[in-house]
Amino acid sequence: MSTSDNPHGLVPWHGTTIIGVSRGGKTVIAGDGQVSMGNTVMKPNARKVRRIGEGGKVVAGFAGATADAFTLFERLEKKLEQHRGQLMRAAVEMAKDWRTDKYLRNLEALMIVADTETLLVLTGNGDVLEPEGGVAAIGSGGNYALSAARALDPYEDDAEKIARRAMAVAAEVCVFTNDRVTVETV
Repeated sequence: MSTSDNPHGLVPWHGTTIIGVSRGGKTVIAGDGQVSMGNTVMKPNARKVRRIGEGGKVVAGFAGATADAFTLFERLEKKLEQHRGQLMRAAVEMAKDWRTDKYLRNLEALMIVADTETLLVLTGNGDVLEPEGGVAAIGSGGNYALSAARALDPYEDDAEKIARRAMAVAAEVCVFTNDRVTVETV
């Protein structure tokens, strides 16, 4: 990163792995706990996956800037309230705001969100993606976790087992991912 990309000379917070797996009527979102700044682990046990919405019926995980992600969690919760808990509708409306709002479009985060029927990846480009095969992953270790989950898919039917093993693989190969995993199920 050049100083023109980073005029204040700050080292960006980097790294995480979040995976969502949907199987047999159960959806799991799992995330590691590592927060890194440059080559330093600042915190090993951050909670990047949490329940949101009325009664905690939606599970969300984030990769990216923490403050930005919390802002997005709050926005999604408001959209869920406005749309009576309909995750797809709330996600589409939030993605529209995220892309077009002058303040929100500068937020640097990605999200995986799920309820009992839907698994989505949300981006600041206005994307609301339903992953093929019921598996999605984001963050610096996301491709490792996604590959591991897809390799396990033909041999395992339990969403939580797939998510936990995929996170373990990502933690073994991605220096920005650790094995302190938070798992939430809907």
